[in-house]
Amino acid sequence: MTRSRVASVVALGVASALMLAACGGGGSSEGGGAGAPGGGTFSLNINSDPENPLVPGNTTESEGGQVIRALFTPLVSYNTETVEIEYGAVAESIETEDNTTFTVTLKDGWTFHDGSPITSSSFVDAWNYTANVENAQGGAYFFSKIAGYDGENPKPAMEGLQVVDDLTFTVQLSAPFSQFPLMTGYTPFSPLPEAFFADPDAFGRQPIGNGPFKADTEYVPGQGITLSRFEEYAGDNPAQAGGIDVRLISDVNTAYNELIGGNLDVFRYQVPPELATIAPDELGDRFFEREASSFTFMGFPVYDPRFQDPRVRQAFSMAVDRPAITEAIFSGTRTPAYDIIPPTIDGHRPDACQFCQYDPARAQQLLTESGFDTSQPVELWFNSGAGHDAWVQAVGNQLQQNLGITYSLRGDLDFAQYLPLAEEQGMTGPFRLGWSMDYPSPENFLGPLFTSAGLPPAGSNYPFYSNPEVERLVAEANAASTNEEAVALYQQADDIVLTELPVMPIFFSVSQGGHSENVDNVQFSPFATDIVLTDVTVNG
Repeated sequence: MTRSRVASVVALGVASALMLAACGGGGSSEGGGAGAPGGGTFSLNINSDPENPLVPGNTTESEGGQVIRALFTPLVSYNTETVEIEYGAVAESIETEDNTTFTVTLKDGWTFHDGSPITSSSFVDAWNYTANVENAQGGAYFFSKIAGYDGENPKPAMEGLQVVDDLTFTVQLSAPFSQFPLMTGYTPFSPLPEAFFADPDAFGRQPIGNGPFKADTEYVPGQGITLSRFEEYAGDNPAQAGGIDVRLISDVNTAYNELIGGNLDVFRYQVPPELATIAPDELGDRFFEREASSFTFMGFPVYDPRFQDPRVRQAFSMAVDRPAITEAIFSGTRTPAYDIIPPTIDGHRPDACQFCQYDPARAQQLLTESGFDTSQPVELWFNSGAGHDAWVQAVGNQLQQNLGITYSLRGDLDFAQYLPLAEEQGMTGPFRLGWSMDYPSPENFLGPLFTSAGLPPAGSNYPFYSNPEVERLVAEANAASTNEEAVALYQQADDIVLTELPVMPIFFSVSQGGHSENVDNVQFSPFATDIVLTDVTVNG
């Protein structure tokens, strides 16, 4: 695509085998009617402390991400229904003639929460900081397409970023990538004020952003953070509520009970599996759900000799009965996954993964051929407090029944401890993770998870998987001149990943949540468990 304002590429688009054993302060209404600007504060849960300080370029997980999206606004926005790119944020336009050089023009009048103006340097300096390997930012991968990026050696500035004037800068990519404008709505592409560079540590505790809400307090580990509406917000979608009490509630069942008890206004993590069929009746019209872009998988530590043979990973995958798990554990509220690219993204194929089909006999044959030592137990990892216990145990029971593998559950770490362990190659067996859309492209599911540029700490390739052919195909897809050509190449890369299986897809999600009678207009964004915070209204 070469027209001046690049559009989105999104297409709108048995139980017996489980052998399962039985396994705060509230919301407030401070005056103001529904929809009245500044009309009261509502409470919202997150499931764990953010993994890192609240800096856009270093926040790539869901819990910190929800807070960051309230505090920062990047270049472009997305339509909450169609996920198409919109220019309701800081960029007036992103123009290109060759999909390699992009000219970014900013809207005038945007400011940070401290009143300082947003200029081209606010973006260029922020992007350079995030991309510099010396700063070890989790979002560095997303700048790897810019000319001059170096993922191995410190580099304070990339040649591909040039300030033209206060409201214009250019981005030179190392190769054509027609979908680059789509990336710029992801929070690591947010601007940073001069206050950040003066004291990054203090900033990470109480960020100064440019989003619809501002931080009134520092983030308190184990508790949360208080936000209020930014009255000078220049975006197309200002906040309707006066503020948000972001509360850390580490156990999903506790959070749900807080909602039912009237002590929480917006429950956003995910309805616990055992309540998936009860919640709609219990909450009535206060229950809400949406097909999500996220998929849940068990990753393999391919750095561990036990899991380096693809036949081992294929055997494990074919020993898992996905429909049985989604029905028995989630009452059909999850969709068995046979692809990495989710149904909400152009390029999804419902039966792409042949080694995800349930076939215990073939699984046993593959495991025998690999010489896998079944006398040693396998550890199955998942983060605590998020409702993963039952389905991971179901996976373990099926591996035990179909492959003769004994297993132990390792679900003792919360998410803020869990991800650093994965980054340090500390996983000793298959580990639960999920991935949801940062921007609407198949590249977002292949590049960060399965290419060398996505290796931690720059990205989220926690299996530490690498395949030169996958790299080549993703690069060719990135440079494709049409969406159709790009999708076909992404699917070829997808096929290799689904054969070698550094991760085994388990299910695609439907995001489910609930809200109290204190609030209305609560909905999920297209990005998994994120709430569209600007739309929430507090009832008088």
